Amino acid sequence: MRILGALCGTLIAAARLMAGNPFSTDASQALDPPRFEIALQSGYLLGVLGNPDSYEIGPEFVTGRIRWGVADSGWARGYNQFCLTTLLEPIFRGVENHYFGVNFGDRYNFIRSNSRFVPYFFGGLGLGGIDAHPDMRGSQGQDFTFNILAALGISYQVDDHWKIDAGILYQHLSNGGQTDPNPSLNLLGPQVGVSYSF
Repeated sequence: MRILGALCGTLIAAARLMAGNPFSTDASQALDPPRFEIALQSGYLLGVLGNPDSYEIGPEFVTGRIRWGVADSGWARGYNQFCLTTLLEPIFRGVENHYFGVNFGDRYNFIRSNSRFVPYFFGGLGLGGIDAHPDMRGSQGQDFTFNILAALGISYQVDDHWKIDAGILYQHLSNGGQTDPNPSLNLLGPQVGVSYSF
């Protein structure tokens, strides 16, 4: 948690220095977030629960987001985004060396009047490939693997187009019981990102 706090503090300080045009969040205006968004995200995940090997993975995500559904009143004021994410993940510690995949998900952004901070949560399902070594203890049973992603964090609106964010990411990798054993992977760690809206 100290690492995540330091990352958030650094991102916020950088955003304040970079901010040129103030982002308007006037409560009298209708909520009209941008339709499209492209994001780059990076993180550091540690293996938790289950697998006997202490995995360390560096997820690199490229995500396209399309806005759908806006709630313009109440405590849940905000909007949904359909997300298509490509996953490029070097495995720094563990039996395998890399994981590549795609994920389809939804992100909900909570908008508060007159605030640049945007809390969000995300969840998604996908599939991909890992360089499995089924003969080794703790390895995935085959190359084809499903993935589950979940994230909770906060974005900072730098201006009308740019946002930076920091949060906690959970990832699950498993082949869905297609092999026996199927040790699967559960990973958790900090994630930071930058996005451009248009």
